[in-house]
Amino acid sequence: MEIRPIEPDDLDLICRHREAMFLEAGFAPDTLHTMTQHFRGWLRPRLADNTYFGLLALDGGRPVAGVGLMLIDWPPHPAHPEQDKRGYVLNVYVEPTHRRRGLARQLMSLGEDELARRGATFTILHATEAGRPLYQQEGWRQTSEMSKVIAAPVPPPKAGHAPSGA
Repeated sequence: MEIRPIEPDDLDLICRHREAMFLEAGFAPDTLHTMTQHFRGWLRPRLADNTYFGLLALDGGRPVAGVGLMLIDWPPHPAHPEQDKRGYVLNVYVEPTHRRRGLARQLMSLGEDELARRGATFTILHATEAGRPLYQQEGWRQTSEMSKVIAAPVPPPKAGHAPSGA
């Protein structure tokens, strides 16, 4: 098994792995198709400038697993009081034919090393139910993070038009 850094030419593979990861986590295919279209446009420049980096595992030259990594701007925090960034792990995926072989664990370990090399002392990720046991075994802990979907703002009425009901 060969491990190599991701490259800009891995765009399609990363998009495919991300979509498969979310599909396996139970998200709707239509939503994922839309997400992938937008993710592709978001990812392309980040691969080019190396703000999105990571690793792939190859079996016989064929990519079978990957992990994405980023350094994200974050204000100093009690968990990292002198740093204005955090490591971020995303898009951890192993092809079904290569699971239960330690690839995710190996990629996570190498990814943590790379984040540390780039100066991150605190790293976060959002775990799927399938990935959570591995992360917990490797020392990751639940945090207090919460999330909420906020509806898009209603556009203001056009000039000269009274809102309905007025």
